Amino acid sequence: MALGVGIIGAGTVGGGVIETLLGNAGVIAEKTGAEVVLKHVADLNVEAFNAFNLDGVTIGSDANALINDPEVDVVCELIGGEEPARTFILNALNAKKHVATANKMLMALHGEELNKAAIDNGVELRYEAAVAGTIPIIKAIRESLASNNIKGIYGILNGTCNYILTRMSLEGLEFSDVLDQAVALGFAETPPDLDVEGYDTAHKCQILASLAYSSPVKFEDIHIEGVTKVTHSDVAYAKEMGYQIKLLAVIRKKDGAIDARVHPTLIPDKHLLNSVKYEFNAVYIESDIADATLYYGRGAGKLPTASAVVSDIVDIATREGAKPLPPFRYSQTLPVRKIGLLQSRYYLRLTTEDHPGVLGKICSILGEHKVNIASCLQKEEGENTPAHVIIMTHISQESDVVAALEAIDQNDFITEASQVLRVL
Repeated sequence: MALGVGIIGAGTVGGGVIETLLGNAGVIAEKTGAEVVLKHVADLNVEAFNAFNLDGVTIGSDANALINDPEVDVVCELIGGEEPARTFILNALNAKKHVATANKMLMALHGEELNKAAIDNGVELRYEAAVAGTIPIIKAIRESLASNNIKGIYGILNGTCNYILTRMSLEGLEFSDVLDQAVALGFAETPPDLDVEGYDTAHKCQILASLAYSSPVKFEDIHIEGVTKVTHSDVAYAKEMGYQIKLLAVIRKKDGAIDARVHPTLIPDKHLLNSVKYEFNAVYIESDIADATLYYGRGAGKLPTASAVVSDIVDIATREGAKPLPPFRYSQTLPVRKIGLLQSRYYLRLTTEDHPGVLGKICSILGEHKVNIASCLQKEEGENTPAHVIIMTHISQESDVVAALEAIDQNDFITEASQVLRVL
């Protein structure tokens, strides 16, 4: 029996799904035995249909007509954003239609509501494409690692930020210069705020945390820092010490709580994540049975994301008649750990006037706040110019480090706000 597919949104990702279903239906049938047929496409921009050969496919601007089309068994929501996407998905679920979406923002902000609607209506809600594009990380956690206690997830989940930081490292460029080029090349959204401020990564962090630990995680409880304050100097100093800076989503369980955070992180050269460059994504998972596993691929783009959406459609087709899998299994409710409790090593960059006794004063304040120094470098840019004091700490508590820097920055010899980055 054929599975009828309807697509809301014929833009970049929707267009990729249309092309895949029209061009590779035979491949899907050969590999899975599933007959997947495109039946209906809806988009407010009706001119978008001109890019495809949609003979025999119903087209129009009314998404609700698509949802109510009796020939559509699976609704693909590919317009993004909160509304009207949320309403379309709820309407589809309540109409007993399966749903596939690439909408990470919606799943992060309204996952509990959508999860309940899918379960109540006995249908599937799939979202593989919402995290890391073509990388099958949702399937890996739900299925391949189902027997594992997950110790930690470390993800490079935003291609824009990784592209920017890679070029800053390899070419010695400043953040603003690379950002402008990333926008021009189409690697960054316009405006790029969701990417570079860390929110896009945090949406994906929320989804993975909820999935990995079977507990609903509130998006507002995730600590979020972007890459806008990372300078070329930080990248160069980190590189000199044997690290690369990456925007990382970190998910762990500690002391009965979930540690879920997004921030720039110094990653040692020997770590596998260090080799992930440009717009590529990767997710590194540590678990008790499988040990360490790495998942790597393109995290965005028309066809990579379309591949993930179609994989969800195929899963629905091959499971037809079986009991639907809930999007999330909430078997417990765990708190999210406060960032101030974090125990980590830290990179500190202090910009100071070059006076005698400055370094001693800095070390004294750090000691008073129980922050132990592992190494210290002083970088002078030139005569009569501020100097950079670069400090790597031993494992310290975040709240102590923050308090120490607040005390240090109150001194007249500090010429700009101090930088602090965590070390993996």
